Amino acid sequence: MDRQDERDNMSNILILGGTRFLGVHLAMATAAQGHRVTIFTRGQTEPPIPLSAEHLRGDRRAGDFAALRGRRWDAVIDTSGYIPREVRGAAQALRDSTDHYTFVSSISAYANTKQGHAEDGPLGTLADPSTEEITGETYGPLKAACEREALAGFGGRALIIRPGLIVGKFDPTDRFTYWPWRVAQGGDVAAPGRAGRVVQFIDAQDLAEWMLRLVAGRITGVFNATGPATPLPMGDLLAACQRVAQVPAKVCWLREEFLLAQGVLPWSEMPLWIPESDPDTAGFMDIKIDRAVAHGLTFRPLDDTVRDTLEWARSRGAAHAWKAGLTREREAELLRTQPGD
Repeated sequence: MDRQDERDNMSNILILGGTRFLGVHLAMATAAQGHRVTIFTRGQTEPPIPLSAEHLRGDRRAGDFAALRGRRWDAVIDTSGYIPREVRGAAQALRDSTDHYTFVSSISAYANTKQGHAEDGPLGTLADPSTEEITGETYGPLKAACEREALAGFGGRALIIRPGLIVGKFDPTDRFTYWPWRVAQGGDVAAPGRAGRVVQFIDAQDLAEWMLRLVAGRITGVFNATGPATPLPMGDLLAACQRVAQVPAKVCWLREEFLLAQGVLPWSEMPLWIPESDPDTAGFMDIKIDRAVAHGLTFRPLDDTVRDTLEWARSRGAAHAWKAGLTREREAELLRTQPGD
């Protein structure tokens, strides 16, 4: 399929969501390629930048899809489905209005991460199938249940994407942003575990552009989506942060046993840290992406991701309330009390 064919096959795209993070990147990329973009939201979140998109309002939580009636789109991308009932409602509202439906799920949908999964890995199930409360325990199983609703509603027209940690500008979680920003502050930087511990994540721009290529090709099925293409040690990520920031900073590696004893929270206080000593999460940073790479997933240079993220983080100003990462006081305490070798 050449580029003209792709343009002809996806000229009118509906994004469920579109005002936060991945949805914004999808809307930007779709418009940049010359396609018509419509976003459907409750209208409660302003996008971080102006979007060249038609904005329809409704409330999928309340089953209000009235704004979509009588319309047709070449493809629909659902970035905001977290509750099975809401995805079922979207399928009922849109099954006759599009030829292709993409649902953005998560690698958290897998039943466990004791090992790195390919797409046929077992999915999580809810202890209480009626729950709609999103917690650390229910998020993944709810996503798995949403996948089942998407497949039930669209069958062979459905594309399921399971991203790992999505990173880059506009990220509301700070789970990657903390590291470029912290290194750029200089001084002694507390880092978790071993420098050689492998981490996985994907730049939102790479994910959005790749998803649009799949949509253009009418690709269906299930794909893990994280990166990079080859294993990335945490030490190499922080080295990239140092290269980009060009600020004197010393990375101080703190042993997992010490961090756990001090009550440091993995993934939140120490972003990108999943303890290697925990057998239940041993494969969380080893998700298999062969299928996605074979279908054209590519990755921009790491330094570019770090640079874009740092520039955006700086644009938020010093008053930004960080949602992940250590406070400077907590970091100083850990560095002061760490045991010697």
